[in-house]
Amino acid sequence: MSKIDEVRSAMVAAMKAGDKERKAALSFLLSSLKNKEIDKRADLTEEEENQVVLKEIKQLKETMDMTPADRTDILDECKTRITVLEEYAPKMMSEDEIREIVRGVLSDLGIETPTAKDKGKIMKELMPKVKGKADGKQVNVIVGSFFV
Repeated sequence: MSKIDEVRSAMVAAMKAGDKERKAALSFLLSSLKNKEIDKRADLTEEEENQVVLKEIKQLKETMDMTPADRTDILDECKTRITVLEEYAPKMMSEDEIREIVRGVLSDLGIETPTAKDKGKIMKELMPKVKGKADGKQVNVIVGSFFV
């Protein structure tokens, strides 16, 4: 079952239950998934579906960051949408899992004591392994913690 079908059936259930906020969030996600599918002119892979979900969550978080604190209506709506969208997001890696992969990349590259100059090489090898499974900012901070 594709994410589009999954989201569509959840949206119908939300409509039947009268949950307007959940229905709105699912409708928002469904339109994003369909737009991506139309742009591609083919069915989306699971990874592409996950990228769409993560992109929407990231955009909502950025909206929250830029919204003034007195606009609680917008902040509450964003929080609700994020909560709903996270149900469809892929499970993210923990900090320990990311550290383990960084150690593996360092040993593959033969780097015992990484320096700032090595960061580009490390990130080039690391990012394809964690793409879609970990937040890029978090990965960057963890890699930075390995430097001497």
